[in-house]
Amino acid sequence: MTGRRVAVTSPQTRLAHARRRYRGPWRPTTLDPAEMPRAIALYREGRSRAVAALAALGALIFGLPFLLWLWPTLDDVRVAGVPVSWAAIVLVPFPAMVAMAFWQLRRAERAERDLLDADADQGIGADADADVETAGFGTVDKTTGPDKPAGEGAS
Repeated sequence: MTGRRVAVTSPQTRLAHARRRYRGPWRPTTLDPAEMPRAIALYREGRSRAVAALAALGALIFGLPFLLWLWPTLDDVRVAGVPVSWAAIVLVPFPAMVAMAFWQLRRAERAERDLLDADADQGIGADADADVETAGFGTVDKTTGPDKPAGEGAS
């Protein structure tokens, strides 16, 4: 065995470092000035909808302890030996937060879809004639489909 020390790294780590080294400085992408009004409208709509979701989250986080404070008799009621108030603190918030997250996601997608539909009706924007639809957690290109890699289905 030699007395020389060798650094052992993953090939993926070496590639990532090499890519970072040889690329130019990172710059945020610039938005086309024609798209700016749509982006601002979407941002404002999303922000107003987010305020409602945050208000609901605050009502849940601060309201549940307040409700349990209003009804102290729930400390005496037990299910499987556990006070109902404890079970409410453990079992209610997290499923409710997940439901609120899905609710907020659907509302944000609806706002984006409504803006795209309004623009398509008016013939505004680059996406007016595109064959791309918003679906759940991403976009689906109607020309290629979700099961085919991009470029295979479009002719």
